[in-house]
Amino acid sequence: MDIVQKQLKVVRTRLDKYPVFQEVEDKTGAPKEIVALGLAVVLGVAIIFGMGVGSLSSLVGFCYPAFKSFQAIETKHKGDDTQWLVYWVIFAFFSIMETFVDLLLYWIPFYYAFKLAFLLWAMMPQTKGAKYLYDTFLKDLLKKNESKIDAALAEAKKHAGAMGSEFASATSEVATAVSAAVKGDKKE
Repeated sequence: MDIVQKQLKVVRTRLDKYPVFQEVEDKTGAPKEIVALGLAVVLGVAIIFGMGVGSLSSLVGFCYPAFKSFQAIETKHKGDDTQWLVYWVIFAFFSIMETFVDLLLYWIPFYYAFKLAFLLWAMMPQTKGAKYLYDTFLKDLLKKNESKIDAALAEAKKHAGAMGSEFASATSEVATAVSAAVKGDKKE
C-alpha cells in the first residue's frame, strides 16, 4: 500500500502544475489525483469500447499538431517547421487512405484506439514517427510519381476552372430568370 501512496503523491505533485485540477478538488472535495485517474479510466474505457473515439482521435490528430504548427511558424528556428510539415503530409496521406477503406475499417476491432496510438506516435517529437514514415516510404513514392501527380493536379485545375465557369454562367442565367419573373409579378 505504501507503493500506491507514493505513486499517488508523485501524481499529485505533477498535477500541481495544472490549476484546473486544484479548482476541481476545491469544488468537489475529491483529491485531484483520484479525479485525474478517474478521467484516465473513463478515457481508457471509451477508447477500448469505441465510444466517441473517432472524434477523439480526429481531435488529437488535429488540435495538438495545429497548435504546435502555429508555434513552429512563430519561432525563428526552422527545424520544428519541417517536423510539423512532415506530420501534415503523413496526416493528409493517412486521411486520404482512410477515406477509401472506411467501410473495411468499421470491421476492425479497436481501430480507433490503434489510430489514436498511431497519430500520437506520428506527432510526438520524441518518436518522430511522421518523419520516419516520410523518409522510409512516402518520400520515394512521391518523388517517383511527382510528374504524374503534377499532371493530375493540372488536369484537375483545368476541370475545376471549366466547372467554375459553367457554374457562374448557370447562376447568372438563373438570377436573370428570377429577376425577370419578379419584375413580371410586379407588373400584374
